[in-house]
Amino acid sequence: MGVDKHDRAAHFPKIEAKYGQPMKHWFDLMKEIVDRKYPEQIAYLKEEHGFSQVHANALVMYCRGSKSSKRFEDLAGYLKNQDAVKSKTIRKIFRVIQKKYPKLKLVIAWNQPMLKFGSEYLFGASILKNHILLAPFNSKVLSMMKQDLAGYKVNKKTVQVPVDWKVDEKLLLKMIKLNLQFLKK
Repeated sequence: MGVDKHDRAAHFPKIEAKYGQPMKHWFDLMKEIVDRKYPEQIAYLKEEHGFSQVHANALVMYCRGSKSSKRFEDLAGYLKNQDAVKSKTIRKIFRVIQKKYPKLKLVIAWNQPMLKFGSEYLFGASILKNHILLAPFNSKVLSMMKQDLAGYKVNKKTVQVPVDWKVDEKLLLKMIKLNLQFLKK
């Protein structure tokens, strides 16, 4: 059985090899700085011991009791602690896309719901406090849809929609269609 890629302890052999000390040393060090805030702990490991962001995060979060970076198994788990309005909007977004493109696989990646086409990420959505971000995973899609997205806040790689968005099916399906075209090139 392979190592769970979400298990923070999976980083420990590389931490030991790269930074030259057994994990006991690093756990003892973390006990010394246990009262510091997360950013201070990360900065300490990076500045004083040359840790990469990934290794520092794995050690800090593990010592804070988070043994895995994976928080959700599926869309239901992702939506479990969201309010009804946000949940309804997200469900409709994914339902619209999957109805037209049933071969797209709904997965949880980076603790967000995503759609994959084969091994490629095609679309994702994130719930924030005051809005939902839509991510087509290809910034060319956003530039090609500039007119369609007039009236929305468009960031470098995402589009911001209200939490109670009246899901624009044509907009979503065009986004997916364009993204699929780019993948097939």
